[in-house]
Amino acid sequence: MKTIAVRLYGKNDLRLEAFDLPPIKDDEILAKIVSDSICMSTYKAAKQGADHKRVPDDVACNPTIIGHEFCGELVEVGAKWKGKFSAGNKFSIQPALNIPGNVHAAPGYSFPYIGGSATYVVIPSVVMERNCLLPYDGDPFYLGSLAEPMSCIIGGFHVNYHTTPGSYEHRMGIVKSGKMALLAGAGPMGLGAIDYALHCSRSPSLLAVTDIDQARLDRAASLFPAEDAAKCGVKLVYLNAPGTAELMELSGGAGYNDVYVYAPVAPVVEQADAILAYDGCLNFFAGPQDPEFCAKLNYYAVHYNATHVSGNSGGNTADMLESLEMTAAGKLDPSSMVTHVGGLDAVVGATLNLPSIPGGKKLIYNHISMPLTAIADFAGSGDPLFEALAVRMKNGLWTAECEKYLLENGEPLVACEVAR
Repeated sequence: MKTIAVRLYGKNDLRLEAFDLPPIKDDEILAKIVSDSICMSTYKAAKQGADHKRVPDDVACNPTIIGHEFCGELVEVGAKWKGKFSAGNKFSIQPALNIPGNVHAAPGYSFPYIGGSATYVVIPSVVMERNCLLPYDGDPFYLGSLAEPMSCIIGGFHVNYHTTPGSYEHRMGIVKSGKMALLAGAGPMGLGAIDYALHCSRSPSLLAVTDIDQARLDRAASLFPAEDAAKCGVKLVYLNAPGTAELMELSGGAGYNDVYVYAPVAPVVEQADAILAYDGCLNFFAGPQDPEFCAKLNYYAVHYNATHVSGNSGGNTADMLESLEMTAAGKLDPSSMVTHVGGLDAVVGATLNLPSIPGGKKLIYNHISMPLTAIADFAGSGDPLFEALAVRMKNGLWTAECEKYLLENGEPLVACEVAR
């Protein structure tokens, strides 16, 4: 089976290539990847190359396929797994395999024949053995792709913890009906966090969302209006670069039980620390590139107010299943994350320039040839394909109808063209 894939060879060295996959073994599965979305973590791996903790030291000689937010269909199932999986099954993957002795190994970073930026992949046995090949019962593939970033957000809500005076037991998860703040929270992951905060079983009573970009705040407010949040029992407030005093006043002077930092910026981290309530938990969600990144922490508050810090760089399999189930049931709609769409031939440029491309998630359709394009620019472009996609969008969002039309009418990605 020939595949077309984006492979990592070293720092800033990504290549779109066509090559042959090996025949699958009895304990492997051949799969078709339909959609993938580009993660900032992939950008970091592309910039760091072999220095990245998930990328093998010999990547220059044995390149790996990038991408870990993917969804597709199983094509051929090895004998070992035929009782559990069947050809034609839709699937997604939990990339955090947590293999004993090699905890950092993950599809999209570490393997030569599996990653989201490919037309076809060979799923190794370790993925199934770790129960990380997950069924997806939804309709559009792109929602299956976005289940992975949503699972990271969900993991962030579960990894926070709180205590009871006089007890040494940690109560895991955010405070139900508590006060929550999402700082730098109007980006793609922040939008997912707003969605989950409103619709999970532990919703806060107050949700403050801050950002320094009014356009991003306006978009967030249009997607998740305060009036709709109120129907969920949540007071939702959007604030542009508020001061610490303003945030504290909004909380009634008590501070916030759960504060999430969605940008690796020291002043944002320090503001998060300053607005914590007694026993408040600061979740540093945004992964910095600089291994020396630091910010001040008030240790007086740690000692006397029991404030503490948590963080997570991904979700686990239970988070991924929760994400898939809530999305399939219509309780979550990660469509709000998507601002750009392109084909597999757009991945190299999009990944290497990801921080400079505005907007949210960059959604890729792996069997399509298409430049990365902002979906907001479809209408009025004069391009017949884009105009047709524009009329199939809903409230400015990518939809299942958009995906169906693109898969049926987009320009196919051809292996011989890639080779040239």
